[in-house]
Amino acid sequence: MSNRRLILVTNDDGFHAPGIKALAAALEALGDVAVVAPDREQSGVARMITLGRPLRARPRGHLRWTVDGSPTDCCYLALHELLPRAPDLVVSGINRGPNLADDVTYSGTVAGAMEGALLGFKSFAISLDGWPPKHYEPAAEVAVRVAEVMLSRDWPRRSMLNVNVPDTQGAPVSGFRWTRGGLRDYGHKVTVRHDPRGRPYYWLGGDRLGHHPLDGSDCDAIDQGLVAITPIDLDLTHERLLDALADVDVPGLERR
Repeated sequence: MSNRRLILVTNDDGFHAPGIKALAAALEALGDVAVVAPDREQSGVARMITLGRPLRARPRGHLRWTVDGSPTDCCYLALHELLPRAPDLVVSGINRGPNLADDVTYSGTVAGAMEGALLGFKSFAISLDGWPPKHYEPAAEVAVRVAEVMLSRDWPRRSMLNVNVPDTQGAPVSGFRWTRGGLRDYGHKVTVRHDPRGRPYYWLGGDRLGHHPLDGSDCDAIDQGLVAITPIDLDLTHERLLDALADVDVPGLERR
């Protein structure tokens, strides 16, 4: 058995995406890299897990598999079955496009890292701003540096990092900021079409319209050409609201 660190890499753009290839290659400097990724694009699937059918994992080389499922499926299957030993780190990305603000609630890339964190592993997601991004190497270098930080310290359970890297067109990235999630504006649009039999079908989603200036936000950091690194707590309890509701009664029920 190897004494080198083991790093699990996944994504939502698929096993053959350029982002995951650049990420895996860069992380080889830190240890053995296993890649378990969807066999096709799974963008926007969030934390979908496949329960209603069996999954198939196909070997694609040493420590390489494709899975016909979501990023959550990939991470779950890798950590419970495919890997030869427990990894030291889980990294999801490099996503084609940013995952800022509320994007994290939709993102399959972020979901891959969430699954790792929920299963007790140090985890982060990394995404590259710009559309379409072409130069993944600077973001891969950032991933190595963030990985070094996480590997060198104790990490709170059920927490992760969400990293967004500005598209520098191939130039090195010079700065970063610890951030909070921002607030983005989206155009909400449903496009209706009809199939040859006259039945309607629908395309969802509109353009990103910008973001609200918010002190310390990931959106502002990216606008300023900085890497945005946002810590995410996976305990979804709203503690302040819980405290505020302490004396609120629900009609017909006894508060105990």
